[in-house]
Amino acid sequence: MSLSGVGVSPGRAEGPRVVVATDLRKPEDQPVPADLAEEAGRIAPAAARVAARLSDRARSVSGDARSVVETTAAMAADPALLASAEQFVREQSLPAPRAVWEAAAKFMAALEAAGGYLAERARDVADVRDRIVADLLGVAPPGVPELTSPSVLVARDLAPADTAGLDPELVLALVTEEGGPTSHTAILARALGIPAVVACSGVLAVESPGLAVDGAAGTVSPSDGSVRAASRKPRAEWDGVGALADGHPVKLLANVGSAADARAAADAGAEGIGLFRTEFCYLSAAEEPSVDAQRAAYAAVLAPFAGKPVIVRTLDAGSDKPLAFLDMGDEPNPALGVRGVRVAFDRPELLDRQLTAIAGAAADTGAELSVMAPMIATAAEARWFAERARAAGIARAGVMIEVPAAALCAREILAEVDFVSLGTNDLAQYVFAADRQLGAVAALNDPSQTALLRLVGMVAEAGAAAGKPVGVCGEAAADPGLAPVLTGLGVTSLSMNSAALASVGATLRSVDLPGCREAAAKAS
Repeated sequence: MSLSGVGVSPGRAEGPRVVVATDLRKPEDQPVPADLAEEAGRIAPAAARVAARLSDRARSVSGDARSVVETTAAMAADPALLASAEQFVREQSLPAPRAVWEAAAKFMAALEAAGGYLAERARDVADVRDRIVADLLGVAPPGVPELTSPSVLVARDLAPADTAGLDPELVLALVTEEGGPTSHTAILARALGIPAVVACSGVLAVESPGLAVDGAAGTVSPSDGSVRAASRKPRAEWDGVGALADGHPVKLLANVGSAADARAAADAGAEGIGLFRTEFCYLSAAEEPSVDAQRAAYAAVLAPFAGKPVIVRTLDAGSDKPLAFLDMGDEPNPALGVRGVRVAFDRPELLDRQLTAIAGAAADTGAELSVMAPMIATAAEARWFAERARAAGIARAGVMIEVPAAALCAREILAEVDFVSLGTNDLAQYVFAADRQLGAVAALNDPSQTALLRLVGMVAEAGAAAGKPVGVCGEAAADPGLAPVLTGLGVTSLSMNSAALASVGATLRSVDLPGCREAAAKAS
């Protein structure tokens, strides 16, 4: 019996199967603490211990792995999460472990409702939750067991901190039941050179001694547990230059959603930020953050990139990505409703205040600012956004191409803005009518699909005709095998999770433009 999933990191390996422990069970809500203040006071020290352990682990690894673990450590010390947990103790008389669980659930629900990249980050919160709860209960946290011999790891899903700390000499391959081609597991497995298959339904039920994994074909088969020589690509070495072997420039940028992400991106050598997701400033807010509060939050993200290009995406919210201070009402199909820039059409003052804050943050930090709007569908919408951005004192305005209509009308849209950036995650979802969070249709969200690449080529051709940049900021940009294809199609910049920068950069430095164009012609 052979199982199929989505191959996300090439290579073949075979060895004994080791199953990663599942999440902790929800802690009890009894007994009621005798002293609520004392019970609430247990939470911050536990979180500090977790953050310290993660920081120690970060120091034991390097490069991409280190930046990912540092980001998780920062999340463990998040004041908003801790304050929410303490509030659950004081106001609902919950024991500290249950309070942390409930606070994390609130944050996870907000991230999952936001969809896309932010929904995938809910797994990170669950990881931090389990570590803090385990510390409070005095038990070992779930996660990857200590390996003493080469093995194939099998899990429902893996937290970034677990994946980042893996030893490629002991981990022959990774297989998860959940996740998709844009998950952290996929990105880090490629960075570590470990063969990996995700969205492999039924793999946890396999009881054979071992597994044989083909990370390119996406297949997983039972085996007798014998270790076979793993076939994998060597770890990438990148010289930090965003260019092909023949000198053709391709800017290599980072996708970020927090100050910790930005610091990790700068450390990884990103030449700028190609997508700054601003939703973090709003997710836990009971009311719209003030302009000053937004300005300070954005400045913390822009600061590591003073003097470098930064593209800030304006608020991407809607009835499918609810915010406490926005009454969006109910919609029968919210993914196709009032979301992204559409929210601002009836609330232009919301966008204007954010643009003012973004412009102020750029002035405070010296970052080379551009802004772009999500969910643009027509040239008229692009013009409306660009006019508001320029009225706020922002000289360079662009839009996301994530709606098929926008890709088809790219020439008209580019006549109104200074650049476009292809959000291939959502674009694929809409092109193939396939929810990117659903493992059963994960293969349709593979960015190497011909239909998606043809749309990318159409947009790139329109950009070349207009003499304006066309970037890709979906995680398609994080695939080193796809980077030459995107470049050959005419894409001028690639923006990705910082863990992928080295492997993508090294791949591009090994090919020339004619080779990229040949690869693009074959793929599309």
